[in-house]
Amino acid sequence: MAVEPWVWVVIAIVVVVLVVLVLVTGQRRKAIQQKRDESHREKAAEIRRKAEDIELDARENEARATRARADAEQAQVEAARLRQEAEKRAADAQSLRNDVADHTRKADAVDPDVDTRMAGEAPRNDARAADSRPADARADDARMAAPRTGDARTDVAGADAARREEIRRDEANADRENPRSGI
Repeated sequence: MAVEPWVWVVIAIVVVVLVVLVLVTGQRRKAIQQKRDESHREKAAEIRRKAEDIELDARENEARATRARADAEQAQVEAARLRQEAEKRAADAQSLRNDVADHTRKADAVDPDVDTRMAGEAPRNDARAADSRPADARADDARMAAPRTGDARTDVAGADAARREEIRRDEANADRENPRSGI
């Protein structure tokens, strides 16, 4: 059985067509793979850019947090310093009040117009003496000299009002001496 030459030509053409098809499909696969790889590279690059952005945001947030902690610590230090200053000024004010009270007592002891006798003794009739005494002494005398109505609540209410007025005046003086006291 001899094979005709035209059969060999058909076989050769079929083989060439198969080889060309294999080469073409291989190139097509390669092109598709390259496109897929390029797409994956672009996607990876985009993910990396997002990761870098997130990293930068995280660093900024950490820096803000560190700055906020430092500001808070600075505020605590400042508050402690102001507290110490307020305590020192309050102590100075109390010392000055004590000095004023001592000087007032000494002046009252020396002044012949001021009645320095005990509460059980009869007071002198001197109008200037009542006005020159400290407010708490005048309030005590007013309370003792007030007519007794038999209602102890009235006496207590008057004494409470006098104490509240004296506390209000002391606070007003303290506020004028230290304008930061309300902070």
